[in-house]
Amino acid sequence: MMSRSYTNLLDLASGNFPVMGRERDRRRMSRVMTVPGSICELDDDQAVSVSSDNQSSLAGDRMIVVANQLPLKAKRRPDNKGWSFSWNEDSLLLRLKDGLPEDMEVLFVGSLSVDVDPIEQDDVSSYLLDKFRCVPTFLPPNIVEKYYEGFCKRHLWPLFHYMLPFSPDHGGRFDRSMWEAYVSANKMFSQKVVEVLNPEDDFVWIHDYHLMVLPTFLRRRFNRLRIGFFLHSPFPSSEIYRTLPVREEILKALLCSDLVGFHTFDYARHFLSCCSRMLGLEYQSKRGYIGLEYYGRTVGIKIMPVGIHMGHIESMKKIADKELKFKELKQQFEGKTVLLGVDDLDIFKGINLKLLAMEHMLKQHPSWQGQAVLVQIANPMRGKGIDLEEIQAEIQESCKRINKQFGKPGYEPIVYIDRSVSSSERMAYYSVAECVVVTAVRDGMNLTPYEYIVCRQGVSGAETDSGVGGPDKSMLVVSEFIGCSPSLSGAIRINPWNVEATAEAMNEAVSMAEQEKQLRHEKHYRYVSTHDVAYWSRSFLQDMERTCADHFRKRCYGIGLGFGFRVVSLDPNFRKLSIDDIVNAYIKSKSRAIFLDYDGTVMPQNSIIKSPSANVISILNKLSGDPNNTVFIVSGRGRESLTKWFSPCRKLGLAAEHGYFLRWEREQKWEVCSQTSDFGWMQLAEPVMQSYTDATDGSCIERKESAIVWQYRDADSGFGFSQAKEMLDHLESVLANEPVAVKSGQHIVEVKPQARITYPNFHMF
Repeated sequence: MMSRSYTNLLDLASGNFPVMGRERDRRRMSRVMTVPGSICELDDDQAVSVSSDNQSSLAGDRMIVVANQLPLKAKRRPDNKGWSFSWNEDSLLLRLKDGLPEDMEVLFVGSLSVDVDPIEQDDVSSYLLDKFRCVPTFLPPNIVEKYYEGFCKRHLWPLFHYMLPFSPDHGGRFDRSMWEAYVSANKMFSQKVVEVLNPEDDFVWIHDYHLMVLPTFLRRRFNRLRIGFFLHSPFPSSEIYRTLPVREEILKALLCSDLVGFHTFDYARHFLSCCSRMLGLEYQSKRGYIGLEYYGRTVGIKIMPVGIHMGHIESMKKIADKELKFKELKQQFEGKTVLLGVDDLDIFKGINLKLLAMEHMLKQHPSWQGQAVLVQIANPMRGKGIDLEEIQAEIQESCKRINKQFGKPGYEPIVYIDRSVSSSERMAYYSVAECVVVTAVRDGMNLTPYEYIVCRQGVSGAETDSGVGGPDKSMLVVSEFIGCSPSLSGAIRINPWNVEATAEAMNEAVSMAEQEKQLRHEKHYRYVSTHDVAYWSRSFLQDMERTCADHFRKRCYGIGLGFGFRVVSLDPNFRKLSIDDIVNAYIKSKSRAIFLDYDGTVMPQNSIIKSPSANVISILNKLSGDPNNTVFIVSGRGRESLTKWFSPCRKLGLAAEHGYFLRWEREQKWEVCSQTSDFGWMQLAEPVMQSYTDATDGSCIERKESAIVWQYRDADSGFGFSQAKEMLDHLESVLANEPVAVKSGQHIVEVKPQARITYPNFHMF
């Protein structure tokens, strides 16, 4: 059953959304939390989670692929009665099926690129599900405008490409109504997934930044659902990402996935850094797999660049050959050396930088004048905005200037194609180009170099009627800021902002010896042909299965409201303590020992005021005043501070420095619970700690009677963590022959006696 629609977008965007589904369909589950937090979060009235036992009408082991748009083409029938649909052969989502098991059914959930009248939507939905296994999501026009053109294109897309809204005309200020529309749209996508979902058997694979909060909606309803997310765009550094006002909401939503995928390690590293700096999470690498521990769940991090579909490229080449496009272009550029650029027309593709580099090459190397031609294909604009109009005007002005300066009858150094180019025509251009140049200043994967490499391998290695055989050499000049750059080790990598260096790289690429071009091409082709889109999807599915392997071996509990919702995963033998059972046991018992940790339990961990309040003192006096109770405060703090703070508590016991010092009541003396009396090791440890303190802003040394602690809670989290690891190794080396233990904790490194501690008058502790 579809869940209710939201009626208040302000509640939606603030994260205070209700649980999907009708109240009578929900099943209450108890919740627990094993990390520091507020006890009130576990109140059964605050959050309700539905277990993954709902059955849909469709069963079986399936992959549900969710993306902003379905891999379909749609157009009105000539008689204007109904629609005609066909597969979009260029869609990456359509091709990922090749890497999945043959018996795995694939369903697609997404929107259409056309507006379907509400009265036709039911018929279209039934037809697409039956004929294409597609489930369309029909978004209202007012939502589409603010969701896609608004939040996606004006906020997320520029930010992920390192563009900050410094002024209203440069990127646009954050608009909360657009965020509300984004959340609402993601909610609508989740409803469509729920309609066809079999939560016990299905995998859900969510794609790209348009649907980054979708995992929260699905996880909130199905605790054990297997969810993967892949980001096809760059993920910015933490310094850029943390400028986003809804930064934590998006991070927490992504962490509701089981596996989060990125094209490159750089993108993954930025994501992990954001999780560390904003959520306090640290990642671990186990046997080559990176994982984030998040409330008992391990969220896997997948680093795997997407590939191309070899069969589709080959078929497009054959079509181009059949249409004589190869022959036509070969005649057009006969005797010329063709450099090629294929880019979407947007502000991040660096097209004008490429034109300036070509101009510089012609100036610095006059031998290329009349010989070298840069063909630049600019795919039509995908969005709106004054920036695009300005960049288009700049490109046209550069083309005009360069052609006027270096052109002559029968020769134009710049051939600018600002129209939509078919796939087959694009393949023909690839085949006649000696070099492909990509100068994007920031981009996701960018599959243009991969397509070019395959096209230069020839059509099945055979000579064709058009005279184009199998040119087995190719050259690439690629920006170091694009996702495919790390996988193309034979390419000439450039900083596109350095026009002079880019010009020299272009000259080097077309001047290189034929044998070296061939060797570079062969290396690239081996990689591209073996790491295709099927390899990518197969690898992602395998990692999803591995990450989700223990889903049904653990007890899962949903806690939290809004985007603070998360699933706590615990050992199956874990049982939540019942308040009623505790109260009954307390009343019946005649002798009780109560141990209370201080920082983080009696007092909030992040409280600046460390001394207990009057209310805390009053409660402790009531507890310790009961003759049947023995109450102890256990703390890592020194006995001087504890003596001062708890002087009003006559019967309260204190264990200072984690039990090294013990005092049963206020009127008794402190007892030393260790046989260790030699603290000469402190003279060795303190200078080491001091050197790291001097080098780490925000860190300090806390000297105790029995231990010495270096804490970096106020330092930069990443640098402090790195320094702590280095210090731990350093201290272990320096103190190897001393009777001490060196340990790391939460933002601390501590050195304390290794000697066994004994507690006088205790039969059990």
